[in-house]
Amino acid sequence: MQTLKCVPLEQNYHKGNQHPKSQFITHSTHPTQGKQQNKRMLVDLEPEPESRAEGAGQAGSTSDRDHGNLSRLRSPSLEIREKEIREKGSEILREQLDAAKRELKLKDKECERLSRVRNQLEQELEELTASLFEEAHKMVREANVKQAAAEKQLKEAQGKIDVLQAEVTALKTLVLTSTPSSPNRQLHPQLQPSGTRGAYKHAGGHIRNKSTSGPFSSSPGKPEPSSVSIPPVAKEDREMDSVLYAEFLMWKDHPSLDRSSAFLSRIYREDIGPCLSFTRSELSQLVQSAVENNSLTIEPVAMSALPMVKASAIECGGPKKCALSGMIRLCRHRIKLGDKESYYYISPSSRARITAVCNFFTYIRYIQQGLVRHNVEQMFWEVTRLRREMTAAKLGFYLTDQG
Repeated sequence: MQTLKCVPLEQNYHKGNQHPKSQFITHSTHPTQGKQQNKRMLVDLEPEPESRAEGAGQAGSTSDRDHGNLSRLRSPSLEIREKEIREKGSEILREQLDAAKRELKLKDKECERLSRVRNQLEQELEELTASLFEEAHKMVREANVKQAAAEKQLKEAQGKIDVLQAEVTALKTLVLTSTPSSPNRQLHPQLQPSGTRGAYKHAGGHIRNKSTSGPFSSSPGKPEPSSVSIPPVAKEDREMDSVLYAEFLMWKDHPSLDRSSAFLSRIYREDIGPCLSFTRSELSQLVQSAVENNSLTIEPVAMSALPMVKASAIECGGPKKCALSGMIRLCRHRIKLGDKESYYYISPSSRARITAVCNFFTYIRYIQQGLVRHNVEQMFWEVTRLRREMTAAKLGFYLTDQG
């Protein structure tokens, strides 16, 4: 016995090419009857069109009604929600727009501030550049002025150096050519005759001539009683004092102008002190200090200028009164102590005594500076000769101008 069974339409439709509305289905319930032919039955799988159309219409109308009802129920809430969303979106956009506007305003203000700062910096930079250029030009001008002044001073200094070198060379020549037996008369101007002694300056700075009137003309008549010429000596014998020579050798090892040494202490005591001891003791001390410091100036006085002498100078003696000895003598020279403005008129005898001491100090300064190239014995005899001149001047012997 065979039974029929319905199979879903879609499954058979997709598996075969049979007609979708009908399909033959065979099924055997009795396996022992395999030899029998299977009977085929036509099963109508698709209902009638009318019935399906009616069912579809009814279902469609029902779904449309449900959908319409659902749409009507949901549309007010959706509209309200959409409206709220739109309002919130608009509010957010307005807030963002306001924030953007505020930020833009801040940026505009910042740009304006930065622009002002830039303009100010540019102006300050221009002013600084101008001031720097001006300062640089000023420094260049000052440097040029200083350089010109320095070059001028350098030229002047070089000129002075050349003059001093020439003077040193001349002094060395004079010292080297002076011996105890034949002293150089240019080095010792007091030994020069009156015809060759006009205007001169002592090597140590003690004597200088500022007169512009030329040589003096001696007054007619006999010379002064104290003006006695020393007759020349054809031959002179001498003997060295061993004590004095030993003291000189000790001083020569370490030459200095310190009077504490035995050599200079003896000369101060026996020669310099007595030679510069005048009636006016205070002025005598000032003269000795000026000689020691090499700041004494002796200059001749022109006879034509005597009536026009300043009162301050007349009070320190006078043309006819010696300021040191106080004796009435015709004073043809005057001295100046250091940088003082006062002049002191001195007699020929006082001048000879001061000159003798100046000559001694000049020579020992040459020895101290190493300018004397003689041997020790020759130096000692020259010192002895200078001491003898100081003694002779102290006793009143001096050379006069024979015009």
